[in-house]
Amino acid sequence: MNIHSLPETHSLESIGFHHREGLYINREWRAAAGGETIQVVDPSTETVLAHVADASVEDGIAAVDAASAAADSWRNTAPRTRSEILRRAFELMNARAEMLAQLISLENGKALRDARGEVSYAAEFFRWNAEEAVRIKGDFGFAPSGANRIIVDYEPIGIALLITPWNFPAAMATRKIAPALAAGCTVILKPASETPLTAYALAALLEEAGVPPGVVNVLTTSKADDVTGAIMRDPRVRKLSFTGSTGVGRHLLAKAAHSVLSCSMELGGNAPLIVFDDADLDVAIEGAMVAKMRNAGEACTAANRLYVHEEIYDEFARRLVARMDTLVVGPGVNPETECGPMITRKAVEKIDHLVSDAVSRGAKRICGGEITAGSGYFYPPTVLGDVSLDAAMAHEEIFGPVAPLTRFSSEEELINLANNTEYGLASYIFSRDVSRAMRVARRIESGMVAINRGLMSDPAAPFGGVKQSGLGREGGAHGVLEYLEAKYLAVSI
Repeated sequence: MNIHSLPETHSLESIGFHHREGLYINREWRAAAGGETIQVVDPSTETVLAHVADASVEDGIAAVDAASAAADSWRNTAPRTRSEILRRAFELMNARAEMLAQLISLENGKALRDARGEVSYAAEFFRWNAEEAVRIKGDFGFAPSGANRIIVDYEPIGIALLITPWNFPAAMATRKIAPALAAGCTVILKPASETPLTAYALAALLEEAGVPPGVVNVLTTSKADDVTGAIMRDPRVRKLSFTGSTGVGRHLLAKAAHSVLSCSMELGGNAPLIVFDDADLDVAIEGAMVAKMRNAGEACTAANRLYVHEEIYDEFARRLVARMDTLVVGPGVNPETECGPMITRKAVEKIDHLVSDAVSRGAKRICGGEITAGSGYFYPPTVLGDVSLDAAMAHEEIFGPVAPLTRFSSEEELINLANNTEYGLASYIFSRDVSRAMRVARRIESGMVAINRGLMSDPAAPFGGVKQSGLGREGGAHGVLEYLEAKYLAVSI
């Protein structure tokens, strides 16, 4: 492991980001009703980057008022007009890609190369949904009895509350905002308080792209339960889209039941990465590095359990350690950095607890595995060998740069291991035998499977999981449907 030195001082001004502290409501920047603010901390240095407004329940209802006032006009805006606004947002995001990437690296700690990839990915949701906006179609047919025609129209579901996490502050926002706007919905975005600056940068960008007042509102709050609860209880709000932990998702689903809100939930993961004995090891190692180390492992799709066939286990472990041990660890804004810090000190402590638990149950520290001294929330790239099935990390998300290896001997054993979890978001399979890979993919209980590759996310594909990894899909043609209601018309002709 190489720990890179801290960079020269970086500030929001030095990267060209002009921060305004207010909440973004009705295309206005306004102070929180209580005048309180939230600190935004650079996880690479533990220094305060900025302060953002800390919304109250009163501010949350003001955002609903703004979204409600704009709702009729936006739903009646021509699809082509909505499409062109989203297309302009895509172009503006690409024009400001480097500034946005550096902003993400500063407030999130993400390695700059990963941040650049996120900005490109995030922008694509604007382009994809610009195209979807003009392709929303209904259905027309005969009733089987012949008595009437069946017409199915699709209408905007209504005001949508969008709650996004800190690990992909741009992509998780655009993945929700873009299809909602394409469908004709107005939105209230509540980003994570750890990484709010990217959300406010997107709000300004969307305003420049031509989004009318009230269509997009953004508020940050340290009182998330109170503020989102008040918004969800408002009868004008009809949709909740949440990305985050399964525990918080369950809590929100219970609250949503009172108002019978339509819910889209992209929740936790515990992805198995499976390497069969006939796998191309060069491909498998490269895929594992992407699946495990993209965003330093802070991703719901990250490979959490690496199952390697016993015949190639030792060679795979040797090669993986060789790659992990040479990664450059450092502040996200350093171009050389390959693994940035974790988001908070608490996150580092959780990862270390999971590693210590696994070691106490017989796992071997092959590389890394100990907290890095010094400033910043760093944890070294780590490989653990022979992790037992009763280790906590076999059942909980690690959300960090730790690769736990476990041997398997047969396909049937592997299927049982992979499915022994309450989660079902992503899975990875490496095998030269495509028939076997497809057969195993069909039997694994997950919403997404990558075969001989470590990256699966694509704006043109449906993203989501099964079991307790979520409800609904984001991306692809499915994404915009989450913000539409089918209306059936029985027509005599």
